[in-house]
Amino acid sequence: MNLTTKVLMVVAALALAACNNPRGGSGQWDDANGFGPGAGGIQSGALGDPNDPSSIAHFQQRVGDRVFFDTDASTLNDTARQTLAGQARWLSSNPQYTILVEGHADERGTREYNVALGARRANAAMQYLVSQGISANRIRTVSYGKERPVEACPEPRCWNQNRRAVTVVSTGLAG
Repeated sequence: MNLTTKVLMVVAALALAACNNPRGGSGQWDDANGFGPGAGGIQSGALGDPNDPSSIAHFQQRVGDRVFFDTDASTLNDTARQTLAGQARWLSSNPQYTILVEGHADERGTREYNVALGARRANAAMQYLVSQGISANRIRTVSYGKERPVEACPEPRCWNQNRRAVTVVSTGLAG
């Protein structure tokens, strides 16, 4: 195999990997930086009991794992700040967890615009958590823009669900 063929195979593999949904169809996912099943991330049966205040299920169902934004905005509203304050309290009480804050946008606008908007949303949530005393070393951010909608439809009810930042909890040290 010549060098050109090898390079093309590597480029093709990287392109396919970039298109991969790390959560897969089952809700399980993995990440080389400590966020995934091997590190205690989201997987079937690993969420714990929602009645256990230190479980991921409690965080998701009782504290709240997402905040929502207005159209074309990354400013936190009062409801978002209240949810993030609850997340900060939970994270302070559970130092064994790290988080990934995902930024999302609705389907309107270009991919590039929505990736940048998702990044601003994830950073706004992260900065609020840091202002509440959570170490930045425990937080990573990522923007998915419009690529991972909760529901895909050209209606305001869908757009409202998709304009969000989601806090994903994992165990282990942040990379």
